[in-house]
Amino acid sequence: MKSIYDFSVKSISGEQTSLKKYEGKVLLIVNVASQCGFTPQYKGLEQLYKKYKSSGFEILAFPCNQFGAQEPGDEQEIQNFCSLNYDVSFPLFAKVEVNGKDADPLFDFLKNSLPGILGTSLIKWNFTKFLVDRTGKPMKRYAPKDEPLEIEEDIKAALT
Repeated sequence: MKSIYDFSVKSISGEQTSLKKYEGKVLLIVNVASQCGFTPQYKGLEQLYKKYKSSGFEILAFPCNQFGAQEPGDEQEIQNFCSLNYDVSFPLFAKVEVNGKDADPLFDFLKNSLPGILGTSLIKWNFTKFLVDRTGKPMKRYAPKDEPLEIEEDIKAALT
């Protein structure tokens, strides 16, 4: 079976990044958007990141414009928005599609590993979150409405 470490993604500045770089860490992978009703979740994500980064926790955020065109900006605009409005310090990556024929392979892997409600693999909206254990295995999928601080206990458990 594949693990998360078998994938490469493009950073927000355009460099190919192997997820092998995060081997041994607990990851929270999120599709994000700057103009979404869930955008304030950046605050909770940043709180979790600051609290658990030193314990081996990483958040990987992937902007996505597939839901209501809520991420219309380019990578520089996205980076500026996250920095200025939420002081985001966790890694941001290049814009991706998470559903459909052009879906990023990483998200296809996550969706198929952890189907959503009623077994559907589609991501329903921005701020869907995937928790990945230290071995690169997807552990749990969270709905967009699940606030970051509500999943803190799962993160703590994965870190132990």
